[in-house]
Amino acid sequence: MLKTILVALDSSGIAERVIETLNDLVLPKDSKVVLCHVFPPPDSEMELPADRPHSDSPALSYLQIEKQLQSYQAQLPVASEIELVTGDPAEEIIRLANIYKADLIVIGSRGLTGMNRIVQGSVSSQVVEEAHCSVFVVKLN
Repeated sequence: MLKTILVALDSSGIAERVIETLNDLVLPKDSKVVLCHVFPPPDSEMELPADRPHSDSPALSYLQIEKQLQSYQAQLPVASEIELVTGDPAEEIIRLANIYKADLIVIGSRGLTGMNRIVQGSVSSQVVEEAHCSVFVVKLN
């Protein structure tokens, strides 16, 4: 029985598809969904000019992501929570799944191939390999 489902969302276009797929599942009324987003760690080696404003404000991005997750949360027919964390995406998704004792992880896959997959890695593949529970991978197409 699926009591706790961890749904990992990023800011790519696949997040909408993941939520649609989640809503297609028949979840028991006493289920809980945890919507999570993992922010990459700040790049401490990146140099930013001090005399110019920075458009990529972490606080603004955090608020935008939080609002997006709240809109997804409103679409769910079961109880839900939001988790916003910072770190390595695959490691944090697995950590949250362990904390919440998730019965299922739902994650999107952008379908990277070739050199892009080698360079960027595949978060969904790593989660499938290392998670203690089942993983439902949603593809864009």
